[in-house]
Amino acid sequence: MRRATRGNGRGVVKLLRAAGRDARWLTRRIEDPLAELAKAEPVVGPILDAVRREGDRALLRYTAEFDGRRLTSATLEVPRQRLQAAWEGLPAGECRVLAAVRERVEAFHRRCRMQSWLEADGTGLLGQRWLPLERVGIYIPGGKAVYPSTVLMTVLPARVAGVETIIVVSPPGRDGIHPRILAACHLAGVDRVFQVGGAQAVAALAYGTETVPAVDKIVGPGNIYVAAAKRQVFGQVAVDMIAGPTELVVIADSSADAALVASDLLAQAEHDELARAILLTPSGAVARAVAREVARQLVSMRRRQIIRRALERHGALVVVASLEAAATWANRIAPEHLLLAVREPYALLHRIRHAGAVFLGEASSPVFGDYVAGPSHVLPTGGTARFFSPLGVEDFVKRQSVVALSPAGARVLGRPAVAMARMEGLEAHGAAVRRRAEGGR
Repeated sequence: MRRATRGNGRGVVKLLRAAGRDARWLTRRIEDPLAELAKAEPVVGPILDAVRREGDRALLRYTAEFDGRRLTSATLEVPRQRLQAAWEGLPAGECRVLAAVRERVEAFHRRCRMQSWLEADGTGLLGQRWLPLERVGIYIPGGKAVYPSTVLMTVLPARVAGVETIIVVSPPGRDGIHPRILAACHLAGVDRVFQVGGAQAVAALAYGTETVPAVDKIVGPGNIYVAAAKRQVFGQVAVDMIAGPTELVVIADSSADAALVASDLLAQAEHDELARAILLTPSGAVARAVAREVARQLVSMRRRQIIRRALERHGALVVVASLEAAATWANRIAPEHLLLAVREPYALLHRIRHAGAVFLGEASSPVFGDYVAGPSHVLPTGGTARFFSPLGVEDFVKRQSVVALSPAGARVLGRPAVAMARMEGLEAHGAAVRRRAEGGR
């Protein structure tokens, strides 16, 4: 790997830093977000404990302290009529857009539903049942932006899976939860909404309070404190993944349009100052052209200060030896989003093993995945795409094994079962099997 040259655009070096000869720079950029959890956990622990012990009283106290909203137990939950009113109050054009997104997201996830099965194998029947979770809690972020898309991308897979009760929590602003969030909750069919956020919301969903019911699983993105809280309550309740800041890796060859690549890097950095945006390319000319385009396009962006800080701290234009080397680096990084802006993206796809979502060809901007493509935009980050998958229908179901042996099947399987019990020194196990294998004696 060699250092990408500076190019001609003023300020470009401050926006995108090359990895240089030290290969560890790249992996540190991805590993750091999850390392930050260690700093958040001492803050989160007492909050979780207080909500577990005090219930609503602690929940209300932390909501006043962190969100500036003084609520009561009676006002924690948003009435259902407010959800409908928020939907009816949206401009007609926004309603049409949200409805169209709902249709695409639902259609994608309907194709992902698992099928239960029960089959004869000579000893009886064996099978597996897929059962929806009874109650899930979904965290919808607030703060720096409004995310009705996240409502649809998290609630709709749960609804398709058949979850009985879907609860949304979201931090309230000065006037409560944003109307677009409430409108999306109405459209997606959320059952209950509570205006509470942060680690205290995770605690309420995990342990339950007088007002907020405990759930079976907590899903959805959030800040570092939400992520740390989810990690600490895991075991008391299931969680989807431990998410860090958003990430994009672009692999580009000499055919790539520098303006399009730059626009995707800027879009990812727009989320927040911790966002990761990295270009891997075997072409120094492409790296320099993208640097110039980033500088040119950034000037007109409303959130340019956030973008600039993200790119200065966590962005990189990296010149590598080949596309194969770029794929190797991408697999090491295991990014949330991976864009293959190359002449033959399908040929490169077979080299990609670790990425939350892969976008083939520069027409397939990851922004489409954020909003309208169909799959959920809740994806593994911080290198966890090595073992986590995108949020989907399978996150809202559990498997149940089914065994129905015939008397003849019990006799056939009795001999190896008794032998296994003997090897493990479990006498009662063997006796239970022998009684069936020998006809109840």
